[in-house]
Amino acid sequence: MTLFWIICTALLIVALPFVVLPLWRSTGGNSAGSDNGIQRDAANLEILRDQSAELEADLRDDLLTQDAYEQGKRELQARLLDEVKVTERPTRPPRHPARTLAIVLAILLPLFSVPLYLVLGNTKALLPQQDAGMAGESSIIRSEAKLQELEKKLEQQPENPDGWVVLARSYSELKRFPEAARAYGQLVKLVPDEAQIWANYADVYAMTNNQSLLGEPTKFLNRALELDGNNLMALALSGSAAMERGDYAAAITHWTRLVDLLPPDNSDLQMINDGIQQARQFLAMQKGGKEKLAKLSAGKTSEKAAASPATISGKVALSPALAGKATPADTVFVFARDAQGQKTLIAALRKQVKDLPLQFTLDDSMAMQPQAQLSGFEQVVVMARISKSGNPIAQPGDLQGSAGIVKPGAKGLNIVIDSIVQ
Repeated sequence: MTLFWIICTALLIVALPFVVLPLWRSTGGNSAGSDNGIQRDAANLEILRDQSAELEADLRDDLLTQDAYEQGKRELQARLLDEVKVTERPTRPPRHPARTLAIVLAILLPLFSVPLYLVLGNTKALLPQQDAGMAGESSIIRSEAKLQELEKKLEQQPENPDGWVVLARSYSELKRFPEAARAYGQLVKLVPDEAQIWANYADVYAMTNNQSLLGEPTKFLNRALELDGNNLMALALSGSAAMERGDYAAAITHWTRLVDLLPPDNSDLQMINDGIQQARQFLAMQKGGKEKLAKLSAGKTSEKAAASPATISGKVALSPALAGKATPADTVFVFARDAQGQKTLIAALRKQVKDLPLQFTLDDSMAMQPQAQLSGFEQVVVMARISKSGNPIAQPGDLQGSAGIVKPGAKGLNIVIDSIVQ
């Protein structure tokens, strides 16, 4: 920034002469002409005085008669009137408006140019650019100076959820969990209905609580699952919290649900299944544990028999080629519609671009109309759309992708949002 002001000062010094000097010199011609006129008049007067003295000398020496002398004097007087302009000398120096303007500009231009730039210009234009995606919610800041700058900004703009997201995630990444928990605490006040934020809050809060999920973290996880029963992070942490408090049946329930939502090739599946197996062993060792296991197995079988035909699950991702055409806050709709007839919208899930890629599940609980549930259709079209307007109805400029026609009960769908609605 210092270099920037030095350059500005140098440019101002170079520019001033081009403005001031022409105005200053514009009065020079008139002054020179006036001075030349005065000198010419003085010379003419001296010549006339010499000629008058010669006439008087000739009269004394009797070289001229009195009549000739008088005639010569009259001629000299006539010449004096013709050649010499007798003007009254000014009592004060003439004013030169152009010079006055030059002086005023020389003072005012430097004086007002800096405040004018501070108002209309961008004082940070020559500063190094901030981290890519600084304005996006998924960015991570690792510079202490920039973190402090963001903190100060949020003190002035405390109702900026995007800023709190960046700050919270940055502190989490740097393992500064108390600061991250404070940032998430502010964020859930601004965005209380986002399951993922509550899950993240529980995670960092637990790190400040001797890595325990008991107490407040459990409350945060329960809130996350109330908002989205399929949130992967909330299910994973809720299972861990249940194991920590000895509620093995709840751990099995949460982790089994998580396994159902994850694709078959997920790298964490083996670890989660190992956790389920361990929870089963611990539950079997408890009094009445075997009966609980039997109920869980029976309930799971019944759930699969009833719900599986009406459940569609898979993954949605945004094509890298279209990443620049969406912002983190844009709305994402994952929905199923009738493949035939009126193409009725059957079930829909609403998320945001910041949640991509995401695992989704569509079932009868997401029905748009009570009389049109997913289980009542033989074939549906499953699509994902990024809506700029927040409306599920397609608009020009929206981004979308499709899994094509599938039957209810389909799992492991892979939808890539890779086209623009025309």
